[in-house]
Amino acid sequence: MADAAVIEKLEAGFKKLEAATDCKSLLKKYLTKEVFDKLKDKKTSLGATLLDVIQSGVENLDSGVGIYAPDAEAYTLFAPLFDPIIEDYHVGFKQTDKHPNKDFGDVNSFVNVDPEGKFVISTRVRCGRSMQGYPFNPCLTESQYKEMEAKVSSTLSSLEGELKGTYYPLTGMSKEVQQKLIDDHFLFKEGDRFLQAANACRYWPAGRGIYHNDNKTFLVWVNEEDHLRIISMQMGGDLGQVFRRLTSAVNEIEKRIPFSHHDRLGFLTFCPTNLGTTVRASVHIKLPKLAANREKLEEVAGKYNLQVRGTRGEHTEAEGGIYDISNKRRMGLTEFQAVKEMQDGILELIKIEKEM
Repeated sequence: MADAAVIEKLEAGFKKLEAATDCKSLLKKYLTKEVFDKLKDKKTSLGATLLDVIQSGVENLDSGVGIYAPDAEAYTLFAPLFDPIIEDYHVGFKQTDKHPNKDFGDVNSFVNVDPEGKFVISTRVRCGRSMQGYPFNPCLTESQYKEMEAKVSSTLSSLEGELKGTYYPLTGMSKEVQQKLIDDHFLFKEGDRFLQAANACRYWPAGRGIYHNDNKTFLVWVNEEDHLRIISMQMGGDLGQVFRRLTSAVNEIEKRIPFSHHDRLGFLTFCPTNLGTTVRASVHIKLPKLAANREKLEEVAGKYNLQVRGTRGEHTEAEGGIYDISNKRRMGLTEFQAVKEMQDGILELIKIEKEM
């Protein structure tokens, strides 16, 4: 059971949320008094409480979602809060639904969405994975971070062919190398205020690192927001090539590292927006005409469940009319269906842009 000091902080946090009338987060929407009272004294076997779940959203009232899972068990123990939020965010994934088994489908059916190279600057597909038997960031010890890094870096070092590359630990990395990797969009910085408030950045930079293949089209982020962020990317619009590279990498890594998986929710990660397939397929795309008609852009994006963001990801602006557009749905559909939905949406946006 959660101790008195934690419950006191929770009560204060709940009051703060109640008072924040202009807060639009899913946390605010679904943390009713009834749900709060039911969950406030619960504790997972690794010691995580409701405070670990909600503290980022209480601290940052401008959060869109506002909750994180401190460990895999939290999704079950705090289900009265997680389930409605998951249903709301993952359009159409109801609390009675079960996420389908992993299915990458016919990877050869994906195409180059922009063969003329006029619109799509780059294409990227990523997924998140958690290592079985380890909690998520807020509950990890420094020695667990290091142990995980050792397991992952030795697994990655054994990759062959196109995936062969180098692992760079953040610990001891020179400032020059670090900055170059950030500028190339290859490396992550220490967490933003949302992650900081969720206690996701402890013992930084211990156990954190990046792997990339020799031609820089395959990356793995180790212990950033998730245990593993597996990323395939390249310039241009060849979604097929990008997706095929990702699937072969995931299959290779999975042979050696067991991943956390939930019967109903699929693959588990730290953030409830990133469950199920955990697949985010995105393009950086120039749509000057649609950019001038943001309403039309959002309307088409909505029809295909696409998310439109600024160039450098969430909470950023579009630089030079270039958008980051990705699939929003990751749950209740297979990996194949998630990427197909994104491919169809991008093809439609390009078609409309050409006709305008």
